[in-house]
Amino acid sequence: MKRWLLILAAVVSLSGCGYNQFQSLDEASKSAWSEVLNQYQRRADLVPNIVATVKGEASFEQDTLTKVIEARAKATSIQVTPETLNNPEAFNKFQQAQGELSSALSRLMVVSERYPDLKANQSFRDLRVTLEGTENRITVARNRYIESVQEYNVLARSFPTNITAKVFGYATKPNFSVQNEAQISAPPTVDFSAPKK
Repeated sequence: MKRWLLILAAVVSLSGCGYNQFQSLDEASKSAWSEVLNQYQRRADLVPNIVATVKGEASFEQDTLTKVIEARAKATSIQVTPETLNNPEAFNKFQQAQGELSSALSRLMVVSERYPDLKANQSFRDLRVTLEGTENRITVARNRYIESVQEYNVLARSFPTNITAKVFGYATKPNFSVQNEAQISAPPTVDFSAPKK
C-alpha cells in the first residue's frame, strides 16, 4: 500500500510540474499578442488620414491608393480571437493580411517621393513620421511576442513539463514567420561599377 502511495505521489508531483508556469506564460503570450494587435490597429487608423492627405495634395497614382485601401480593409476584416494564437492556419492568414498592408504602405511611400508638393506638406510629413514610429512599435511588439512564445514553447517541450503540457493540452504556439523567406535569405547584389553607356 505504501508503495502505491509513493508511486501515486510521484506521478501527481511530476504531472503537476510546471502547471502554474504554463498559466503565467500563456497569459504573457496573450498579453504580448494584444500589444501586437494594438499596434496593428494604430497603423490601420493612420491609413485613412494618409490616403486623404495624399489625395488632397497630388494627382496620385490611383492604383497605389486603391491597393492601400484594399489591404487595410482586408487586414481589419480578419477577426482575431485568443484561439487564433493556437491555430497556425488562422495565424498565418492574419500575418499575411498584415504583410500585404505593410507592402502596400511601403509602395505608397516610395511613389510619394515623386511628388515634391506632397513631401513638403507638413501634415503628410507628420503622418509619415507617425507611421514610421508605428512600424517601429509593431516591430518591438512582435519581438516581445516572439520572446514570450519562445519561453512558452520551451516549457511545453522540456521534460518534465512536457508531460504537464500533454496532460492539460498545452500545445506549442505558432510564431511569426516571414512569407518570402527564400527571397530575403539571398544576399543582395551590390555593384559599385560605373553604369554602362
